[in-house]
Amino acid sequence: MTEMIQLGAMAPDFTLSDQNGEMVTLSQFKGKKVLLSWHPLAWTSVCTDQMRSLDRNVDRFAEKNTVILGLSVDPQPSKSVWARALSLKHIKILSDFVPLGAVARDYGIFSEEHGASKRANILINEAGMVIWVKKYEIRTLPDVEEVLGKMK
Repeated sequence: MTEMIQLGAMAPDFTLSDQNGEMVTLSQFKGKKVLLSWHPLAWTSVCTDQMRSLDRNVDRFAEKNTVILGLSVDPQPSKSVWARALSLKHIKILSDFVPLGAVARDYGIFSEEHGASKRANILINEAGMVIWVKKYEIRTLPDVEEVLGKMK
């Protein structure tokens, strides 16, 4: 897919490893909203702030029946060490590493030029339909308040 996934599309299902080595499947969250919060690469300042902000606000998302998944193309061992370094306690951060960026490609946010995902938020409703999408400039930190405001 070359363009970003469209509103109203059914979210492609996927199974990826999280920072703890556990397999996470999108469809396991049916009945809940899911925020896919994409960051280009671990160990960068904006990506760090993005994941920490989501982790700090996990209760506010839970009040809106929403699960947060952070995603990037970094390998699982890197995600594991990074999550510990950031002291992430609540959110799952998933590795879209093998094959590189396959899920990011399915959602239309893989950058061939950079070999990584673009920074984006994709909100999926309880039935698995995409209800909000936003791509951000590489150095722009997504605003948690904006994301929370998009949830009904």
